[in-house]
Amino acid sequence: MNIQQLYEFCLSKKGVTEHFPFDEDTLVFKVGGKMFCLTSLQQWEKDEPSLNLKCDPDRAEELRAEYEAIQPGYHMSKKHWNTVRFHSDVNDKMMCDLINDSYDLVFSSLTKKIQAEIQ
Repeated sequence: MNIQQLYEFCLSKKGVTEHFPFDEDTLVFKVGGKMFCLTSLQQWEKDEPSLNLKCDPDRAEELRAEYEAIQPGYHMSKKHWNTVRFHSDVNDKMMCDLINDSYDLVFSSLTKKIQAEIQ
């Protein structure tokens, strides 16, 4: 997966918007105004890309134990976020599954009204 594929994959989901709320480097994808995926553009340029993805706390622990590429969220709540590195033991299909899980987790936390507006 490259940055363009990531960009297109995330924006293909209902209600997703892109933002740079922190600086000009950190690309953030949101649904319903809440973050579900963050990535550093500079890290992509250095060929060291990673994503910060929201995750169920119990599953986050399991994934960290199973995969070297999955670590506690960098600059995020370590309980609810994972940082997932590309070019390691997580393939593109699994990366897409993790992005989907993050999106679904955030979407399900939105109010019913906002969910209905998105759908």
